[in-house]
Amino acid sequence: MSNETEEERNSIANSWFWSMCCRILKAGHIPRHAAFIMDGNRRFAKKMQFERQQGHVLGFEKLAETLDWCLQLGIKEVTVYAFSVDNFKRSKEEVNGLMELARQKFSQVLQRREMIMKYGVRVRVLGDHSLLPKDVLEQVARAVTMSQDNKNALLNVCFAYSSQHEMAEAVKRMATGAEEGRLLPSDITEDLLEQCLYTAESPPPDLLIRTSGEVRLSDFLLWQSSYSCLSFQDVLWPEFSVWNLFSSILQYQRNYEAISEARDTYLRDRKGHQFEMDRNYVLQTNYSTPSVSPPALDLDRRIAEFTEAREKRQRGFLINLHHRQQTYLESFVH
Repeated sequence: MSNETEEERNSIANSWFWSMCCRILKAGHIPRHAAFIMDGNRRFAKKMQFERQQGHVLGFEKLAETLDWCLQLGIKEVTVYAFSVDNFKRSKEEVNGLMELARQKFSQVLQRREMIMKYGVRVRVLGDHSLLPKDVLEQVARAVTMSQDNKNALLNVCFAYSSQHEMAEAVKRMATGAEEGRLLPSDITEDLLEQCLYTAESPPPDLLIRTSGEVRLSDFLLWQSSYSCLSFQDVLWPEFSVWNLFSSILQYQRNYEAISEARDTYLRDRKGHQFEMDRNYVLQTNYSTPSVSPPALDLDRRIAEFTEAREKRQRGFLINLHHRQQTYLESFVH
């Protein structure tokens, strides 16, 4: 007769059921990149009659659990909305509590260095670093630089972030590049703006999940999520379960073909639109009567030369931009 307790039997059954569900899901398309709006910590604390700060603590614990699920499912990149620029408008007590929680969690990341390196997880913190307290920024810089060469999985923590702020900063960066003579006005393109966003190194999220029942993006990844599958789960973030995650992935799989087709069409159209802009610019700047069609071979050559020169300037600008950002962050590592 078995000596297993009921709890042990349930654990074994759940493990078996979990493995079976994973295998079924993996028969379809698994998102490469999933993003989360972790909403509902404060409401959960109120519902359970906890202190508000305890809701945020439980929210961070749920994040760790969710990251483990994602890794097991083969989702290699996760982006989370941890702290909005607008959150600075909350009460001083709550902001201070969130910053203290950030100190604790980034400290734990640093303490778990061996595990992070073993699993090859790269940590990035995306947002306006200049808004963070110096001691928090120092911990951020250490966590980011410690893991910057890891390749197996990527965690993007959006901290002091909002999408409108991100896009405004991207425009400022391009304007600075033009003022410094690194860019020409004709070099400002959608592709370049995309490369100036905080998320430049990442593909757009395939799946974006928001908890708490709210059906809005709250200024999160507005540019990047244009062709993402959006899943709104009617549970508070600390209550988010693996079954909610499975449900969202199934929704993604049901809509995969339509979303992929729409995204591919958009990218083709964007490329074609850029070519037409390049062609018109070359006609206006190289031919005295652009309304008269020039020799096709000569026009194609000039367009190719113009495009190559623009892309070379853009690459130089982006290399300089990346160097500045990296140098700034590394200056906080002691």
